[in-house]
Amino acid sequence: MSWKLLAREYIFRKPPWLTIRHDQLELPNGNILPEYYVLEYPDWVNVIPITEDGRFVMVTQYRHGTEQILTEIPAGVLEEKDATPLDGAKRELLEETGYGGGEWLELTQLSSNAANTNNITHCFLARGVKRIGSQHFDPGEDIQCGLYTEEEVKGMLMRDEFVQSLMAAPLWKYFCLKAANRL
Repeated sequence: MSWKLLAREYIFRKPPWLTIRHDQLELPNGNILPEYYVLEYPDWVNVIPITEDGRFVMVTQYRHGTEQILTEIPAGVLEEKDATPLDGAKRELLEETGYGGGEWLELTQLSSNAANTNNITHCFLARGVKRIGSQHFDPGEDIQCGLYTEEEVKGMLMRDEFVQSLMAAPLWKYFCLKAANRL
């Protein structure tokens, strides 16, 4: 059922932000796809952080791709220095918000588009987090951190305010699991 790789050529490489490859493929039925393009990225991590008093730690920042200011869960690229996705998620949470600690659980793993991207987003829940440091931004970050009630986050989901699917999906899963008493 897998496709057979006939040829591969890299068109553009600018790790970690964008690598484009061109593959030539043969399908199990014998059809040839002479031009199939894949975007390569490192794996990503995101976190639903909830404080000891039940508030959600969220970040608000400008996203140039959609030219919008968006409120999101903390997230970022899994870096080479991160031994595991959990380590990367803890690092991203601390860097973007100054929060850490708590109990951690991996909720799910998602692909932004399995048809033409190669990476996975590891989505975590961190319950009982507290402020343990200050924010430390990468050069391309300008982030505001805020605390939101469960009702505010549910309302934002219902109003489609989480534009990024990799942010909305783990939040929906969290609320579904919580409603089913599975968290």
